[in-house]
Amino acid sequence: MAYIVTSPWWLRLAFSKHCIWEMPGDSRCIYLSFDDGPHPEITPFVLDTLKKYNAKATFFCIGKNVEKYPDVYQRILEEGHRVGNHTMSHMNSKKTEERIWLEDVKAASNWIDSDLFRPPYGRISRFQEKVLREAKPGYRIIMWTVLSGDFDQKLRGEECFNIVKSKTKAGSIIVFHDSEKAWPRLKECLPETLENFENQGFTFNAIT
Repeated sequence: MAYIVTSPWWLRLAFSKHCIWEMPGDSRCIYLSFDDGPHPEITPFVLDTLKKYNAKATFFCIGKNVEKYPDVYQRILEEGHRVGNHTMSHMNSKKTEERIWLEDVKAASNWIDSDLFRPPYGRISRFQEKVLREAKPGYRIIMWTVLSGDFDQKLRGEECFNIVKSKTKAGSIIVFHDSEKAWPRLKECLPETLENFENQGFTFNAIT
């Protein structure tokens, strides 16, 4: 599995200038995000762990999972976190007709009330981005600074933590996944990440 754990300038240049890759780094704050939930067991673990550190995060949810687990989704909101649209069924925009992909995003908006959007697999064409940005209300396309690699079954949780620890700085947007595929690594990596950066004086905010 080939992927880039950080977002270098040349990768950002390939996307629209309107895509957001990091937040202002003028304060000691980092931005944790979680893709592909909600999940009935894993998302509550994430919420419980965040609460221990007074941390807020952003959850990019799949519409069909929100439909299936509305109570978990509601808990995310009630505990002061933000949500974002991650499509209805996690469609890959490179393998799907644009009209169908955009309809999938629209379907998810019936379940997820947010102006934040993260494309599955980080794949979005400039046309798709333009359509979403010009929709009413328009979306802000949120990418990332650091991929934790928790989805990579070849890695151990400690290796994912080391990626995050070595690549994160003030303003970084970090991607985790509250999914079954990521769970073996997430349950180890997330607590270590929170502990490490809290000890360094960082705070954890939702994307605003």
